[in-house]
Amino acid sequence: MNRLVIMTVGKTHSGKTTFAKALEKELHNSVVIDQDNHAEFLHTYYQTLLPKNGPNLIKYALTQTIVEYAVNETDCHLILCNSNRSRAARMKRLEHYHEKGFTSILVDFDISEHILKERIAKSNRSTTILRTALTFEEVLTRQEKEINKDVIAPINGEANHLFVINHPDEVQSVIHRIVKIARPY
Repeated sequence: MNRLVIMTVGKTHSGKTTFAKALEKELHNSVVIDQDNHAEFLHTYYQTLLPKNGPNLIKYALTQTIVEYAVNETDCHLILCNSNRSRAARMKRLEHYHEKGFTSILVDFDISEHILKERIAKSNRSTTILRTALTFEEVLTRQEKEINKDVIAPINGEANHLFVINHPDEVQSVIHRIVKIARPY
């Protein structure tokens, strides 16, 4: 079986989680691994272990453990639902999946700022997963102002396949194309 690893790339409220859940329903034998779920779990049950400053190493370790289990102990397609905005980190992860025999797919959510702001304004999403910001508006503002040269959109050649979603209407088409990659006949 040709296993896929699908990585989402995008800012807060760009539709990554909604896309991942919809893809999971249509892509047989797939699993969504969403770091926001891990952050919420840690906040709910292990708040005293969360770092006060710096990177959330426990969240990353939990995610890595789940990913490695899925890679090594299952035959599932992986849908990695994180922001994945750092090119160096993306490339390192993709290299690992290629070594394991996966076909890689990047789905870049290049949604306009006004749509993101509208979604945030209407959102009922819990802010408990946030550690360094109080609101998703603050998260988006930080993401818009990022000057880090490594935070760049994916380009052709980073993965076996690249899909760019500029508008929510394109989601279903991309899902259909990914399912076809998994089952070409």
